[in-house]
Amino acid sequence: MTEQTEITTGSARLDMVWLTAAVVLLLGGLAVFYWLNTQPMPLRAAAVIAGVALAVGAFAMTSQGRFVWQFALSSRVELRKMVWPTVPDTRNTTLVVIVFVIVLGLFFWLVDWVLAFSTRHLLGTGA
Repeated sequence: MTEQTEITTGSARLDMVWLTAAVVLLLGGLAVFYWLNTQPMPLRAAAVIAGVALAVGAFAMTSQGRFVWQFALSSRVELRKMVWPTVPDTRNTTLVVIVFVIVLGLFFWLVDWVLAFSTRHLLGTGA
């Protein structure tokens, strides 16, 4: 039991080191961007991109990073199982939505007009 606890504790400590490294690398890339304020923009952008890439690499070494990677792979598999609508289905659905929006717009305009007319009539300010 203590051997398993020591392995878990060691793994948690190593994860914390990698997470700290990831944060430091990310912030370092941003700091270099501002530190090189007299340099050309492509060089500054490269510093940020390098910092982000190294931070992602450090994060990937943690158990959370491995979990995120497995989730992305599982999502990709599920995305391949998805059935996409055909062009006629998409066109028909779009037309139904457009017609429905027009009908509801006319309905709400009519309700607004009736309520405004009624209010003006009851208050005696119009009609």
